[in-house]
Amino acid sequence: MKTTAIIVAGGQGLRMQMPLRKQYLELDGLPVLAHTLKKFDTCPLISDICLVIPREDHDYCLNSIIRPLSPSKPVRLVSGGNERQQSVYNGLKSIDLKPDDVVLIHDGVRPFVTHQHIKDCIDSAIECEAAILAIPVSDTLKMADDHGMVEKTLDRYRIWAAQTPQAFSFGLIWQAHETAIRNNVLGTDDASLVENLGKKVRLVQGSRNNIKITTQEDVLLARNLLRNNNTDSSKYL
Repeated sequence: MKTTAIIVAGGQGLRMQMPLRKQYLELDGLPVLAHTLKKFDTCPLISDICLVIPREDHDYCLNSIIRPLSPSKPVRLVSGGNERQQSVYNGLKSIDLKPDDVVLIHDGVRPFVTHQHIKDCIDSAIECEAAILAIPVSDTLKMADDHGMVEKTLDRYRIWAAQTPQAFSFGLIWQAHETAIRNNVLGTDDASLVENLGKKVRLVQGSRNNIKITTQEDVLLARNLLRNNNTDSSKYL
């Protein structure tokens, strides 16, 4: 069985209010995206990697990220779309897998994913076709009305915050994206497209350290995580 990782890094970084895209900000001497790529390249369960980036960034990623890292696995560069969903679809179109092979879809700005996370998602996808990393919420959640007033308090014990990677059998995630295109559906994540097919998605326990770097505060937290050595190693496998 083959397992391909699609790393999506097409974001413009608008919330950073900085000229450099968030995936290229430096952490401990390397761009955020390089840290993420290393996690999948060093995981023995991954066969190859598809890196989805803005079209105009191909030369930068090749010369500043891929070549300096000298990855041991094949890395394919694919141009992203206007929406994340289109970027993932472009990645899916670029790979050659059998229906039962596994695809992992991961945010390029989540550099603290662990090998154990990757393994758990792959194992669950093999067993039930669809699995996502997630964490149970700890805060009290309120639903608001159109005027910003509390409408009701949600039962947090049944609510999880989705993370990545999200892992699927290739046949299932391809069907989900094709169906979404036909029906003009834009999902909030890839799992939601699978849910729209009436399929079940397994929740896999993630970690609060598996942050998505989208704000300047996230960058500070990421640097603290690196400083405290709260990162992954091959000891998880």
